[in-house]
Amino acid sequence: MKTQLSFRIIFTGVAVALLSACATYAPAGGPLVGTWTNSLGTVWTVKADNTFDVVNAKRHIWGNITVAGDTVTIQETGGKAAKGCHGPGVYKFSRTGGNTLAFTLVKDSCRERIKNVTLAWHRK
Repeated sequence: MKTQLSFRIIFTGVAVALLSACATYAPAGGPLVGTWTNSLGTVWTVKADNTFDVVNAKRHIWGNITVAGDTVTIQETGGKAAKGCHGPGVYKFSRTGGNTLAFTLVKDSCRERIKNVTLAWHRK
């Protein structure tokens, strides 16, 4: 009887620990997942499957991101991209606060994307 009670207590403890770990697990895309906005009014939604949507007054663009450490590669796959913005953009990123995201240009030939991405982003 004592063995069954001990087993139940241990099992419950392990189950609680596993559930807690699942609650704190970062999804694919990690620190970029969420809906972000910048001072130009651009809204960037990054999903856990590493796809994104960008909406502003001029454009609606969607595509994929690839995250490696603190570097993200942004690649549009559809929508109304600006001239010269069909290739990838590479940026370093950092979470400068709980709800703030900052990017530094590594390599990108798209002036409009550089102008937007390098502004401060705030979780919406």
